[in-house]
Amino acid sequence: MRHIPNLICLLRIALILPILDQLRAAHYLPALALCIVAAASDSLDGYLAKRFAWSSALGRFLDPLADKLLLIALYIESAWLGIVPWWLTAAVVARDLMIGLGALTFRLWFGPLRGRPARVSKFNTGAQLVFVMLVLWYKGMGLPPRAILEAAALIVLASTIVSGWHYAAIFTRRAWVAPANPA
Repeated sequence: MRHIPNLICLLRIALILPILDQLRAAHYLPALALCIVAAASDSLDGYLAKRFAWSSALGRFLDPLADKLLLIALYIESAWLGIVPWWLTAAVVARDLMIGLGALTFRLWFGPLRGRPARVSKFNTGAQLVFVMLVLWYKGMGLPPRAILEAAALIVLASTIVSGWHYAAIFTRRAWVAPANPA
């Protein structure tokens, strides 16, 4: 039973290809439905891991990996198809690459990372996913109005920048006080 959250993370990763296939086929509402399932799976695996103490080292790796893979794939494919702006995709991908490289560098030079995702990061992940879902809803149904999409894009950009800066500051601060201990 304690592996259920990990299986849900793997399901989220497995949903990436069907979502991208629906996007490429311009089936925006089925892509939206699959994104909603992916978002719900993220909430469900986190709830189960906390509620029943089913968290694991694998889960602490899989959950953010599933989020990053899903969001990067969604943004790159959506930008490629011209439904999400490239400037926003570049910011989203650059933030995730910066965090990934920062975490890897810290791990290699100073040891394991400890801590939980910051609230600003959780907000950012949610905002990024909601924005893509709004875009898919717009492409499928003509809603919400373009002004809401433009405002949502700016919110995603701002939270992406703030979250990236926050992680850079955390890695720098921790590295500054930690003794070098290469793995």
